[in-house]
Amino acid sequence: MTLVAIVYHSAFGHTKRQAEAVAQGAASVQGVEVALFSVDQFEPAVDGAYGPPWDVLERADAIVLGCPTYMGSVSSAMKLFMERSSGLWFQQRWKDKLAGGFTNGGALAGDKLNTLVDMVLFAAQQGMIWVNLGIPISESTMDGDPNGLNRMGAWLGAFAKSDDAPPDKTPPPGDLATARAYGERIARLSVRMAST
Repeated sequence: MTLVAIVYHSAFGHTKRQAEAVAQGAASVQGVEVALFSVDQFEPAVDGAYGPPWDVLERADAIVLGCPTYMGSVSSAMKLFMERSSGLWFQQRWKDKLAGGFTNGGALAGDKLNTLVDMVLFAAQQGMIWVNLGIPISESTMDGDPNGLNRMGAWLGAFAKSDDAPPDKTPPPGDLATARAYGERIARLSVRMAST
């Protein structure tokens, strides 16, 4: 069984919905198991030893990160998770795993790209292989259709925009569909990599 792990931070529930959509997409691929975690579940290593659920990430074929964009960067909770993994970095324990990322914010742009760049650099330092979004923008997307896939024209990973409303109302359907498609892409590539 191929394992895709999704690690997210969500302060108000909007990015959690995006993470769940990525998980749904990944789980739709036959032969894929999905593990979904909040960054709050990861404690620092004690005397160099990492307890659960770090062990799940150790077994994962792909690790997908997601968080809100705060002040043009990853949230502090996601940054803390990244820094807590530094002992694994020293040993390159995640080397050659697939990696991906998604982010959510209140603005259409809001420097979300920089958040994904932070994630890409983190993945590169861990020796991981980054999976881009792989969804071209469509004509309906160019017209601003909130139901369109990749409506913000992201390439590095999945973007979502949440209005000032509860998580059951936002992000809009197109952003969640984009997250599902991205999760499916990562899962399919994970299965392909695992079979080689």
